[in-house]
Amino acid sequence: MNKLKNLITNYPFLKILANRYVLVLIFFTIWILFLDNYSYLEHRVLDKEIEEIEDNINYYKTEIKKDSASIKHLKNNDRVEKYAREKYYMKRENEDIYIIEFEDDKKAEKEAEAKKINSNN
Repeated sequence: MNKLKNLITNYPFLKILANRYVLVLIFFTIWILFLDNYSYLEHRVLDKEIEEIEDNINYYKTEIKKDSASIKHLKNNDRVEKYAREKYYMKRENEDIYIIEFEDDKKAEKEAEAKKINSNN
C-alpha cells in the first residue's frame, strides 16, 4: 500500500485515473471504439465500401447515358449501316473493302493489349 501511495504522490495524474468515473469512461470509450458490433473501426470500413459502391453507381449511370445515346443514334438505318461498315467491316454486294492500318495504330493496340494482360495478372 505504501508503494501505491508513493506512486500517487510522485505522479498526480494517477489519482485522476484511479477515479471510478474516469475508469468507466475509459472502459466505455475502448468498448465503443474497438469491441462493439457497431464500433468506429467497423463504421470506417463500411463507409469506404459505401463510397466505392456510390462511385460504381455513378460510373454505370454515365455508361447507361452513353449507351442510350448510341442506341438512339442507331435507330436511324443510315447510322446502323455506317456503324456496321466501320466496326465489323461489312460491305454491300459487289463492293471491295480496303483496310488501311497505320503503324502508330498497331503500336497503340499492342500497348493496350500488354496493359490489359498485365492488369489481369
